[in-house]
Amino acid sequence: MHADKPDFRYKELTDECIRIFYRVYNKRGYGFLEKGYEIAMMPELNFGTKQ
Repeated sequence: MHADKPDFRYKELTDECIRIFYRVYNKRGYGFLEKGYEIAMMPELNFGTKQ
């Protein structure tokens, strides 16, 4: 399934996740394990924060 097709259910969410990943990647750089990027993305995704 291609992301530009109208039947793609979560296009906006997927786009935002990819934007957040690249924002974190550009700040941290390359060479980290997946867990390092996961931890760095948590505040950007607002996981684990009380609202």
